[in-house]
Amino acid sequence: MPATVEGLLALLELEPIDDDIHRGIAPETTLQRVFGGQVLAQALVAGGRTVGGSRDPHSLHGYFLRPGDPAVPIVYVVERTRDGRSFSTRRVIARQHGRPIFHMTASFQVAEAGLEHQDPMPEAPHPEELPSLRERMEDRRDGVSPEEWSALDVRYAVPQEGGPQDLQVWLRTDGAMPDDPLLHAATLAYASDLTLLAAAAVPHRLRMDDPRLVTASIDHAMWFHRPVRVDSWLLHDQESPSASSGRGLGRGRVFSADGALIATTVQEGLLRLRRTDA
Repeated sequence: MPATVEGLLALLELEPIDDDIHRGIAPETTLQRVFGGQVLAQALVAGGRTVGGSRDPHSLHGYFLRPGDPAVPIVYVVERTRDGRSFSTRRVIARQHGRPIFHMTASFQVAEAGLEHQDPMPEAPHPEELPSLRERMEDRRDGVSPEEWSALDVRYAVPQEGGPQDLQVWLRTDGAMPDDPLLHAATLAYASDLTLLAAAAVPHRLRMDDPRLVTASIDHAMWFHRPVRVDSWLLHDQESPSASSGRGLGRGRVFSADGALIATTVQEGLLRLRRTDA
């Protein structure tokens, strides 16, 4: 994963190789498969670059079909499904080695005024009082280097014993971002995949690097309610309404530091316990 904001922006700077076909670089990583947030973010940028600057993303729905190979670039093929007066819809297929590894449908909307209401922001510790992602990763058992995540400043509010089992995470980029709204939405999509499935492990007092767990993202959905800047603190308040059949569901709300509800996130993934009878 990118170690700097500049590296993150380079990750999102896709190379056009034909009409509505883009190629995304793969950063150096110790992971054995491509980070799902990278594919989410690059696919959203690929679709958004065919829409134009007057329409910002308002929703995405994606399915992870196969593990991505971090050793080779990913090709993104965009289908211009519809352009209406207010909304544009794009379908994006991510491919490697001649096969699809991910597909997404994303919708983009012209900015307009309308009715306003939102959930109130929950109470949360101040981010400066919390341990950084680097500190949390220092004792990881899976060999992932904390240096790989330095483009993001992520602070966990660990659920307390006997208290609510919500997973609260403050996040922002570790540096300023350009003003392009598409890059901010894509970076939020990238960051949302860091912890959303982990919310399903919290009620079981498990961490995602627990060797007893087998995990993988299955699908991911987001709705962008209001403009976002990811170079300012955002609170990702997450919970898990269900885990069953080897799957776990995470659901989140992203708030700005001043209390505005920015986005809603949902992800389902594999959440299996390794068999011990073999």
